[in-house]
This record gives sequence, C-alpha cells and structure tokens, in this order.
Amino acid sequence: MSTLFEPYTLRDVTVPNRVWMAPMCQYSAAPEGPDTGAPNDWHFAHYAARAAGGTGLIVVEATGVSPEGRISPYDLGIWNDTQVEAFRRITRFLTAQGTVPAIQLAHAGRKASTERTWKGGAPVGPDGHGWQPMAPSPVAFDERHPVPDELSVEEIRGIVGQFRAAARRALAAGFEIAEVHGAHGYLINEFLSPHSNRRTDAYGGSYENRTRFALEVVDAVREEWPDDKPLFFRISATDWLEDAGWTPDDTVRFASDLHAHGVDLLDVSTGGNAAGVRIPTGPGYQVHFATRVRHETALPVAAVGMITDAEQAEKIVANGEADAVFLGRELLRNPSWARHAARELGGEVRVPDPYHRSV
Repeated sequence: MSTLFEPYTLRDVTVPNRVWMAPMCQYSAAPEGPDTGAPNDWHFAHYAARAAGGTGLIVVEATGVSPEGRISPYDLGIWNDTQVEAFRRITRFLTAQGTVPAIQLAHAGRKASTERTWKGGAPVGPDGHGWQPMAPSPVAFDERHPVPDELSVEEIRGIVGQFRAAARRALAAGFEIAEVHGAHGYLINEFLSPHSNRRTDAYGGSYENRTRFALEVVDAVREEWPDDKPLFFRISATDWLEDAGWTPDDTVRFASDLHAHGVDLLDVSTGGNAAGVRIPTGPGYQVHFATRVRHETALPVAAVGMITDAEQAEKIVANGEADAVFLGRELLRNPSWARHAARELGGEVRVPDPYHRSV
C-alpha cells in the first residue's frame, strides 16, 4: 500500500490521499464590472480537471479579501456575494469527485496591482485597472514597484476584519479548508520579516510585534471557521537573506505559535519577499524546511517545491519528511498526475464513472 495514497484526517475532514494541488494564480478573472474577481468557466474547467484526475485536496489560488488585496486586477476575490455564488459551482463539483475543496485567503500588500505574469508582471496604474499598494512600511519591493502607503493601525485592524469576512464567505461558498496566505512577500509575510517591516509601533520591531498581525488574522479566521474544519497557514520559511530577514529558526518558533492559535497544518514554501536573492533550486529543494518544522514542533506540514515524480513524492511522505505534498507546475502539466502516480505506486484513487474504461 502506498503511503502517498493513504487518507489523511485533520479535525473532521478526511482527505482521500496526500497528493494536493498548491494554489496557483490563473490571472483570468474579470478586472471590472459586476463579475470582478469571480471565478468563471476557465476556473471551473481548470479545477475540475484536477479533481477528475484524482487530486485529493485542491487549494484554490490566492483569493483577495478586498479589491486592493489582489495581486493583479485579474485575480479572484471573495469580498462579495456574487463571488460566493460563482465559487459554489466549483466546490460542488470538487466535492462530488471526492476532492476536498480549500481556498487561500490573501492580501498582496506592496506586491499588489501588477500585470498578468505572461505580460511581464510589472506594476500597473489606474489606466491598467490598478491602484496604490499598501504595506507595513513605505518600502518598495524593488525598483520597478512603487513605494507603498504605510498602513495605519486603524487600517491594519480593517484588513483583519476583511480576512474575517472572507472566511465567512468562504464557508458559505462550500470550502472545507481555509488557508491564510502568509508567504511569498505578500502582506502578512511583509509584516513578519524585518526586511520589509520597519515599523516602530506594536506591529514592528520585535518578533512578537512582527508576528502580531499574522496572529490577529489567524484568530479572526479561526473564530469564523467551524471547529470541525481545518485551517492552514502558508509560510515562506526563509527570505534567503544571509544577514537580515525571516529565517528558518523564526519559522520553527512561529509554527508553535500558529498551532497554539488553532492552525492545523503549515504549508511550507520559501522566498518572495526580497528581490534579487539567489535561491538554490532543485528537486524537492524546499522539503527540508517542512521536515524541520515537523520534527521540532507538533504542527503537521505539507511540502512543496519541484516535486514532480511519484517515487519522490512517496518517499517524502513515507519517510516522515512531510504529511502531504503540494504539487504546482506538475499539475499544470498533467491534471491526472495523481491517477498515474497511483498506478505506478500500487495506490488507489477515485476514477469518475465515465472514465472507467481508462483503468
């Protein structure tokens, strides 16, 4: 029996296997009009294909808790009821295929208001449906990005409220798991790291102050999210900076804090908060960060980062390096990766009845 294809239970939610789809932005929602930020036919087809392919858990891409929280004007959002109704079509289908639907709640902070990646990803202004980004401190991400507005304490509290409202809507939309996006240089990550957080008030300076906003967001989401449903947190385990920034030691310490605040699993990635850093990539290059959290804390973890073949994924889970694996680009290349891996490893996945002749 393949460990990768054993079910995994958190709270009262059981995921049928450990092959999970990482959130990956599609930049395909309407940028204006009544359907702004709402999933459309592209999103349905995209997620439905991976569910039909046997993926156990699908985390819908970074979904803005406000219009200003989107990475691009073409991102998904969950700040109104029109978006909720559009998401229900997706969650119903995923659930019917035996896939657990999850959503990543996000605010892009100083990296907001950018063009779609295949058009270069440069910042856009009002003529490109853009807006002025905001951040913990008036420090631009790089020379291309504008200097963001520094958030006031009142504005910080308002964003915490936006995460709370987004969690409430995500539940109404039919999601079983919520993930708070605290990685890749977006707003929560910006508060966590001294590289981007230069504040001198209660939200900056010490470790306790820099983690305050993240924990307030987690508390707000956890209060709205039912006790029987899991809450994830995605983190960048390191800024990949030698002399300053967020470190793996910080991640281990913070994992225990998150667990104490009701987080059920840490989704461990890296980077994204410092421009121009050298990241030593390669197969499974981020897995050891997840493994350290799993071995040094009580918080379950999922690993991500250039996990591409079945045997590699099996070893990560079977050897106790992580409780599950997130696949990103590999699932873009092959929506039925889980089914092919199950065949290779001797595991089982649900196959839709219309596809029975393919087994």
